[in-house]
Amino acid sequence: MFADAYTEFTVLLLTAALIGAVGVRLRQPLIVAYIVIGIAVGPSVLGWVTAHDQIDLLAQIGVTLLLFVVGLKLDMHLVRNLGSVALATGLGQLLFTIVFGYLIALALGMDAMTALYVAVALTFSSTIIIVKLLSDKREIDSLHGRIAMGFLIVQDIAVVVAMMVLGAHHAGSGEGWLAVAATVTAKLAVALAVVFVLMRWVLPRLLHLIAGSPELLLLAAVAWGTALATAGELFGFSKEVGAFLAGFSLASTPYREAMSTRLTSLRDFLLLFFFIDLGAKLDLSALGGDLGPAVVLSLFVLIGNPLIVMAIMGWMGYRKRTGFLAGLTVAQISEFSIVFVAMGITLGHVGKDALGLVTLVGLVTITLSTYMILYSQHLYDRFKPWLGRFERRVPFRELAVEQQQGGPAEADVIVFGMGRYGKHLAQRLERLETRVLGVDFDPETVAHCRQRGMTIRFGDAEDPAFPETLPLSGVRWVVSTLPQLDVNLGLLDSLRRHGYGGRVAMTAHAPADILRLEHAGVDRVLQPFDDAAEFAARAIGNEIHTQER
Repeated sequence: MFADAYTEFTVLLLTAALIGAVGVRLRQPLIVAYIVIGIAVGPSVLGWVTAHDQIDLLAQIGVTLLLFVVGLKLDMHLVRNLGSVALATGLGQLLFTIVFGYLIALALGMDAMTALYVAVALTFSSTIIIVKLLSDKREIDSLHGRIAMGFLIVQDIAVVVAMMVLGAHHAGSGEGWLAVAATVTAKLAVALAVVFVLMRWVLPRLLHLIAGSPELLLLAAVAWGTALATAGELFGFSKEVGAFLAGFSLASTPYREAMSTRLTSLRDFLLLFFFIDLGAKLDLSALGGDLGPAVVLSLFVLIGNPLIVMAIMGWMGYRKRTGFLAGLTVAQISEFSIVFVAMGITLGHVGKDALGLVTLVGLVTITLSTYMILYSQHLYDRFKPWLGRFERRVPFRELAVEQQQGGPAEADVIVFGMGRYGKHLAQRLERLETRVLGVDFDPETVAHCRQRGMTIRFGDAEDPAFPETLPLSGVRWVVSTLPQLDVNLGLLDSLRRHGYGGRVAMTAHAPADILRLEHAGVDRVLQPFDDAAEFAARAIGNEIHTQER
């Protein structure tokens, strides 16, 4: 349709920018807008996409960078703490979805092989979409975000195992399930051993040599991510697993933040092509008359998968809110689900009707779960009264993190959000002999602040019940350095409901947010950038006037 691939890319980018702007204006998630763009320009509607190979290549690099950045945010300490819950939750959800999905598929009239394929396809959640959503919400480093990433990696490995088993069955190699599983386990063990050696003795020294050049550091990060993604595929795993291991191998180096910051914009740009590629590959003509079964299976994925995750995490000692937020991340199926069923058609195991059904379930669950994750706190507030059964009387795993510091410390000021701004604010207050208690929902931040001798509690500003655990009686100021307006308004309401009568300072960046906070009764609205600029201007102005005198 277009003269060349460059012209096609130009039209796609202009279309994405226009529809993306409309989506933002309508307060819709960009992921949904991008998938709509892919469907619109794909063969089912306008048929604009002809440069499939080029778009697919850019999409694969975007996925590689996405999983690479996720791996960068993990370290060995976190893996040791969350490995058991990730494994238990991932395997538990897989088993639950396969068994009950198989029974539901049989009840819908499918034959045994088709029912098995559909059930397995329903178990795979979209790591790419979930990571993008959590990153946009700045929850990838939260407790539920890290747990979700753990069991999503378990799912990705399960995808590899399932495809290897089917491939071996088709090839007539005679290898049984146990033999294939043992082979995959052995390969994974070797891969982890190689990554450990590189983490320990090779990569830190190599990065130290090139870290002086930001451009070279960025190039090295992309090269390392794509190299291990390629090696992962050659080794029998997916590119996603290889890219994740590449990032994980650099997570303990002092350069991970610099690499992550520089890769973020490039990652987001390239992921646009992944969603366009995903939408363009959806064959709407294959949907047929599968609406009824698709609704049933979609409800099973949207409701059943989160419930089993909440049940497992509650049994393992996590609070209901953590389980609920992590559970929402499995309320959709993956693009791999469609690939998996398509492979079954190639092997002659299932018919094309199965692909149409799974495609329709994918469209429904990806779209609805996107909104569920984006508005997770509102959903939690609505369903909270019925979630008590998913929490132990003593949620010991989260309490263990909180109790490492001992009982509640007396404080003059409580600071919610101990990131860069919050930590510096707390340190300056302490220099003025003010007792400060920090609060943060990132276990790694909590551990880092404690190593520096700061008094800090593990806790979540979005949890309405959390202020009850704080020593509010003697507190003069509560300060929130969190930039989200809805979080700050919710925290303000929770503080008042728990009897806090002191003063409150909260952070805002947009003028409309400042007005909302002032109208809600916040005593002081902090504007970090404006306040810093004003302080610097006064200092420079005073210096100039002093010199003139």
